[in-house]
Amino acid sequence: MGKPDALDRLVQFLIVFPALLAFVNGVSMVWDPHAWYQSLPTVQHTGPLNQHFIRDIGLAYITSGIMLGYAARFPSGRWLAALAGVLWLTLHGAFHVWELLTGVGAQHVFWMDAPAVLGPPLMVWIALGILMARQRIAPAGIPKSMLLRVVDKLSPGESAYIHEVANAPGHALEKLAHFMPATTHRYAAPADLFHMTRIGATLIEDCGPCALTAARGALSDGVPKDLVNAALASKPLDGDGQAAFDFGQAIARRSADASTLGEAIEAKYGRTVRLELAMTAATVRAYPGMKRGLGLTISCSLTKLEV
Repeated sequence: MGKPDALDRLVQFLIVFPALLAFVNGVSMVWDPHAWYQSLPTVQHTGPLNQHFIRDIGLAYITSGIMLGYAARFPSGRWLAALAGVLWLTLHGAFHVWELLTGVGAQHVFWMDAPAVLGPPLMVWIALGILMARQRIAPAGIPKSMLLRVVDKLSPGESAYIHEVANAPGHALEKLAHFMPATTHRYAAPADLFHMTRIGATLIEDCGPCALTAARGALSDGVPKDLVNAALASKPLDGDGQAAFDFGQAIARRSADASTLGEAIEAKYGRTVRLELAMTAATVRAYPGMKRGLGLTISCSLTKLEV
C-alpha cells in the first residue's frame, strides 16, 4: 500500500524491459522477415528462410510484449497478465534448452542466443517472485486453496465466512477476490490516517475479529502499535488521527458529520486523500456485514481488542 517504492520500480523495470524487447522483435519479424532472418546468424542455423513461419512467431512476440507492457503499469494488480505474457517466452527458452540437452542444437549457437532468449523471461519471473515474496499481488487469480490458507493465517479464527464463500457455486470467491483490493487502496493518504479511518469504521460494525484484522493491517503498514491499540480502545488520538478515526465512524454511522470531517481533511490533505479514506471506510464494512448475514459475527465486547 502507498506510493511505489524502489522495489516496486524494480519490478516494473524487470517487466517493461522484456516487454519492449518482445514487442520490437515481433514487429521486426512481421514487418520484414527477410531482413530479420539475415540479421541473426544463429537463426540461419535452424534452416532456410520461411517468411510465413517467421511472421507467425513474430505475432507471438508482439502478443507477449503487449501483455507484459499492460502488466508493467500495475504489476501487483495485473500479475496474471505478466504470467500470461511470459509463458510464450518461457516455453521458447525451454525449447532452446531442450535442443541443447538433446544435441539437436549446436552448443555455440545456444550460448549466443541465451541472453536474448533466456534473459527476458528470467527477468519477468524474478519480478513475479519479488511481488509474491512481498505479498503484493492481488488475490484474484490465486488458486482457491492457497488463498484460503493466506486468509486463515492473516485472520485466525475468523475466516469461516471465506470458506463458505469458497464453497458457494458460481465462482463466488473469485468475484470477492476482485473486490478485496478496493478496501485497502492507499496511494496518497498517510498510513496512520488511513488506518485510523479504517479501524473507526470497522468498530461501528461491532465485529471484534474484523477490528483485529484491520488492526493487523495497520501494523503491517508501519502504523505504531500504541496508536493502533489506542484506536481499538476508542481512546483520544493525537493530531489528525482523531479526525480520521471520527471520519470513518461518521461514514459507518451515515452521520452528517462525515461531510464536515471530510471537508476538513480535504482542506489539509487534498481531495485524493479524502477519497482514499472514504473508500476504505465504506468498503471495509462489507466483511462484518457479510459475517452478520451469515450469523458469524462476534461482538467487540466479547473480543479482546488488542494487538
